[in-house]
Amino acid sequence: MIRSVVRGFGAALPKRVVTNRELEQTVDTTDEWIVQRTGITQRYVAGPDETSASLGTDAARAALDNAGLTPDDIDMIVVATSTPDNTFPATAVNIQNRLGMTHGYAFDMQAVCTGFVYAVTTADSFIRSGQAKRVLVIGTETFSRILDWSDRTTCVLFGDGAGAIVLEGEEGEGTVADRGVLAASLRSDGSHKDKLYVDGGPSTTGTVGHLRMEGREVFKHAVGMITDVIVDAFDKTGLTAEELDWLVPHQANRRIIEASAKKLGIPLEKVVITVDLHGNTSAASIPLALAVAASDGRIRKGDLVMLEAMGGGFTWGAVLLRW
Repeated sequence: MIRSVVRGFGAALPKRVVTNRELEQTVDTTDEWIVQRTGITQRYVAGPDETSASLGTDAARAALDNAGLTPDDIDMIVVATSTPDNTFPATAVNIQNRLGMTHGYAFDMQAVCTGFVYAVTTADSFIRSGQAKRVLVIGTETFSRILDWSDRTTCVLFGDGAGAIVLEGEEGEGTVADRGVLAASLRSDGSHKDKLYVDGGPSTTGTVGHLRMEGREVFKHAVGMITDVIVDAFDKTGLTAEELDWLVPHQANRRIIEASAKKLGIPLEKVVITVDLHGNTSAASIPLALAVAASDGRIRKGDLVMLEAMGGGFTWGAVLLRW
């Protein structure tokens, strides 16, 4: 059986750090309130010369360097983003060009905060079907560009950044001891659209619009939806939460992360949490967290790792892989 194995990882962050104390000067909020409700202490905000494509390119280069590969070794690029540089062409094509690639193919995937999970699952399908040998999977966002900075309920939550992994097809035994993607579970339900959305777009207002969210409604649904797909991924493999080495969740809110881990019986010392440093970076949050935990030696070769996310739409999903 062909498995999609993580060959390399990388991350990129904007130069500017915005602390909660700085936000206190512009919106009616406090550092204490933000930390208590979300666990966030700071976030990164893109400057005029930093875009989803530029950050994604930097993360891609870092992942290639980590893998010991070059753009010539890549067959396909899939980019998860809700904040593309242009309505079209795809940010993935932009990144492909910045990397100096004129071969292969590249496209974007839009599933908001669940985008990276959807993108990994898609890349795995291309690899297992033999359509690609090596795939760059990138999550990159500049959510600061779609925030209403006068809305204290949303502007304190989000940040900018990018993360990337290189997936490579390798022969496996077809057992749960294999390295690579072992199972995935994806869901969506468009009836929840008005709970988390952007109030603009090319086909409606002709504008980019701003992010709007019913925070309590999102929180109410999040824990149940997240645990649903995680349990499904475990069921597909016969593995259990007790065998998990690391849970790498979407970094939206520390309270959601802690509640989900508790419901699944996963101790917090097995959960990678970076929301305090990055805020909610949407599709970039999981690969950023992966890069942090793999760089500092927590995630090691052979570890069983669960990725999970929920985002606007609603979309939600999980990927179980062996590092």
